[in-house]
Amino acid sequence: MNENYNEENNIENEKKFKNDNLNKKTTTKIINYFIVFFVGCLAMYAVVYFFPTSITESITKLEKDVTVTDSGIADAVEKIYDAVVIVATYKDDTAVASGTGFVYKQDNNTYYILTNYHVIEDGNNVKVTFTDGTQLDTVIVGHDEYADIAVLSIETKEELIVAEIGNNDESRVGDTVFAVGAPLDNAYSWTVTRGIISGKDREVAVSLSNSNVSDYIMKVLQTDTAINSGNSGGPLCNANGEVVGVTSLKLVSSGVEGMGFAIPIEDAISKAEEIISGVVKQYPYLGISMLDVSSVGFEYYSLIKNSGLDSGVIVASVDKGSAADEGGIEQYDIIVALNNKSITNIAYLKYYLYQYEVGDTVTFTVNRNGKDVDIKVKLGTDKQTT
Repeated sequence: MNENYNEENNIENEKKFKNDNLNKKTTTKIINYFIVFFVGCLAMYAVVYFFPTSITESITKLEKDVTVTDSGIADAVEKIYDAVVIVATYKDDTAVASGTGFVYKQDNNTYYILTNYHVIEDGNNVKVTFTDGTQLDTVIVGHDEYADIAVLSIETKEELIVAEIGNNDESRVGDTVFAVGAPLDNAYSWTVTRGIISGKDREVAVSLSNSNVSDYIMKVLQTDTAINSGNSGGPLCNANGEVVGVTSLKLVSSGVEGMGFAIPIEDAISKAEEIISGVVKQYPYLGISMLDVSSVGFEYYSLIKNSGLDSGVIVASVDKGSAADEGGIEQYDIIVALNNKSITNIAYLKYYLYQYEVGDTVTFTVNRNGKDVDIKVKLGTDKQTT
């Protein structure tokens, strides 16, 4: 019995010994942590107390480096700034519209200015004002409504700044761009706004008659650069100060912010050169009146129900002797495709149609009595029905 008691007593002593050692180690660790913490605090205090100037200088230098890194686009703006003009449109002696333009080409003493068609469409004479305050009368060389491009010219022996033209094949989504123009009114003339290229080859529906109905589709550059109505016709430039687009319109809708658009400069100059050369673009003419399936009233309910369609273009009437009439398009046909390109509304029908020339033969797919029918039409002009 004594032996059992001694054994139990030894075990108990061993446990007590181990616990005492563990407590001592834990206490030692805690004391060491507190010592390290206080030594660190004292060291930091000593550095701050004895070397405050060094720390201040280091922080100041860092701030200056950050500031110097972003030098802005002032050099690029200088290259284009004096080539930009304010465009004032008059109907006789009454001002009817204003916008922006820029000198894009020189031919001896003749300088050519690009702007938007909708800036000058309501007038019969146009004046331009330069950054130095000089105002000159212009000649309206010509315009294209669907391209929204107009060309003006001035004669002067003065050396004017001509804009440098960029290349959109080399531009990328995310590239820095900026616009120069006169947003809102002349009090803000030559305002510079900056952003990026947000998208390329965007298809945007536009109204040519200032109505709520889309008349046409334009393929444009998208940018978050601030663009307002007075910017129309002005340049959209890359970070090198080269023009990559002609600002043309701004998407305005509740809940949509920061979406501006510009005509790619290649398309604008191609159209401008046609205008200067005297070539008048003759757009194909079908000779039909049209309605969008998505917006017609109850009178077309049976037609739409029978077709099973929720988009397309209804042929409301056909002009006798027109290209559509001679090709076999009939009243109440619903146009759904042009050369296999889907037609969802009138804007897209015009967009695809106007990519062809008068005299071309194209294939329309129409829904007639609930079935799709292919019809070949040789495109004509509005004179075909007279």
